Amino acid sequence: MNRLKLETPLFPPCGSPAFRLPPVRPAENFDVIVLGAGAAGLMCAIEAGKGGRRVAVIERADRIGKKILISGGGRCNFTNIHCRPENFISANPHFCKSALSCYTPRDFINLVEKHCIAYHEKTLGQLFCDGHASQIVNMLELECKAVEARIMVKTEVMDLARAGDAGFVLQTSGSEFRTKVLVVATGGLSIPKIGATSFGYDLARQFGLRIQECRPALVPLTFNAEDRKRYCDLSGVSMEVVASAGHERFRERTLVTHRGLSGPAILQTSSYWRPPEAIEIDLAPDRDVTAVVRSQTAQRAEAVRQALRAILPNRFADRWLDVNTPPDWTNSGLAQLERRIHNWQVFPQGTEGYDKAEVTAGGVDTNELSAKTMQTRKIPGLFFIGEVVDVTGHLGGFNFQWAWASGAAAGRYLAEKD
Repeated sequence: MNRLKLETPLFPPCGSPAFRLPPVRPAENFDVIVLGAGAAGLMCAIEAGKGGRRVAVIERADRIGKKILISGGGRCNFTNIHCRPENFISANPHFCKSALSCYTPRDFINLVEKHCIAYHEKTLGQLFCDGHASQIVNMLELECKAVEARIMVKTEVMDLARAGDAGFVLQTSGSEFRTKVLVVATGGLSIPKIGATSFGYDLARQFGLRIQECRPALVPLTFNAEDRKRYCDLSGVSMEVVASAGHERFRERTLVTHRGLSGPAILQTSSYWRPPEAIEIDLAPDRDVTAVVRSQTAQRAEAVRQALRAILPNRFADRWLDVNTPPDWTNSGLAQLERRIHNWQVFPQGTEGYDKAEVTAGGVDTNELSAKTMQTRKIPGLFFIGEVVDVTGHLGGFNFQWAWASGAAAGRYLAEKD
């Protein structure tokens, strides 16, 4: 039996004063054990259970679906009707195609409608509950009950061993479980206050799987020291812009914060930004701000200020122009200013980190997994799904759709497996 010693144990070391292992009951056997009762894990349990598999879901938190509950301002942006593979970031951009094509937004909408959950489209194909996100969690819990999938909360995995062809042996506080199939759906590093840990990545490494470097994604960016002095007293000001990083452009709103920039345009851009690169912001998309001024010969400075104020919030327009005043108000100077308006370069100091990140980019290398089933190529019976995998969606319900799709891919395979 090959025993794994977790690099980041969830329990005190054996022999320490705090270590008190309760008596272990006889081992329980399951066809499938899912680690993590989030979106992906619950979907996998439901689909595997439909095939008559005996399924257990182990969750270390005190309740299931914690990230679902806080998503979308408490209303859960549960999918996006415009979901396409192009809305996802991965070292292998083709990996997500199979799962996304086999479990579509319409499939999840059908499940929502089956449970009579009212919903609406907000913008850009984003679907939200009319009520509370708890409706989605309750729906998933009911579906688990319908297939007799057993959910265990406040249950930490204290020891995990691979028992060759016999599968896996897991020990929790007071219980031992055996299974032929282990599905890791423990999420990423984002939002540690609700229980995010590196457990899934540590487990993957100790099974010899490669990890694509993890980083915060869909996260606010922080100004460098100079820009912080220039703009942070404008906290709360927002405007519609086009923000770019690399070859990706997003036209949505941006928000000045007390530490930097946020809002949908910046969150989207953050997933593609790498230090020490700049992000580029078009402050006046599809506008020629100085066109009307170029025909004037007098009071050009004031005319430009008024033209900017007509597009941007007054305080931001004034401040930005004071910082970016052209060397003169000639046509050449106006042309230079126009270019800068459409290509304001901001060099962020960094991000707000995993505390504020909506998701984790990077994760278990997709080359280690089957795109159709999410099973590892090296270790039969071991699966990774959801955020722990190197697939990261854009803002707006795409990451939930990946959770549903990857969970369904693994669960359906297990339901049909001999």
